[in-house]
Amino acid sequence: METTTLLDTLPAAPLRLPEGSVFCAERPLTVEEFYELVDEDTSADLVQGVIVMASPASMQHEALFAFLMHLLREYVERRGLGVVLGSRLLVRIDLYNAREPDLMFIAAGREEIIREQEIAGAPDLIMEIISPWDRAREMIAKQAQYEQLGVREYWRIDLPKREATVWRLGPGGRYVRSQPEEGVLRSEVVAGFWVREEWLWREPGKYPAVQAVMEGLL
Repeated sequence: METTTLLDTLPAAPLRLPEGSVFCAERPLTVEEFYELVDEDTSADLVQGVIVMASPASMQHEALFAFLMHLLREYVERRGLGVVLGSRLLVRIDLYNAREPDLMFIAAGREEIIREQEIAGAPDLIMEIISPWDRAREMIAKQAQYEQLGVREYWRIDLPKREATVWRLGPGGRYVRSQPEEGVLRSEVVAGFWVREEWLWREPGKYPAVQAVMEGLL
């Protein structure tokens, strides 16, 4: 007798869905089943076994992502602090949840959590850039899962509200909020790294030159 699995009843991979849409199977999908259905060109999270496609990114989101990625990676590589990864690698939360952050930092000596398809453990730092189309409930759920996983530092940059917040794990394993001091966001996980908050709200193409910023960081 032939055995039919859940994957046999699903659409052919790779799954193509509209941005911002969701896909529910007849039962919650596991992370492994999720990987069978999507490819590296798919931007999606797995949330409680449901595939949630990413909302469309704004031009400002993409420009800020590129600036922060370049700046953080340059700083980390020059100081030999670890690895910076972008938004096409998933972080496994548990059996039915996996998230795709905008930016991640993994400290030197912890590279074993970096796998071919995922991060199997807690990154030391995650940055998320919120666009106008991102759902507030989803961003709250993401933060709770990063806290649960043990991500030591979480930067949330809310473009519509022009609000940037750094959250750090406290002694009880719960996030403690840290506001910018004198307009500067500082990282404790990436020693010596900081960003001026006003840079985050600039129009695309008007960010400071990375090399000029690096001179002040190093």
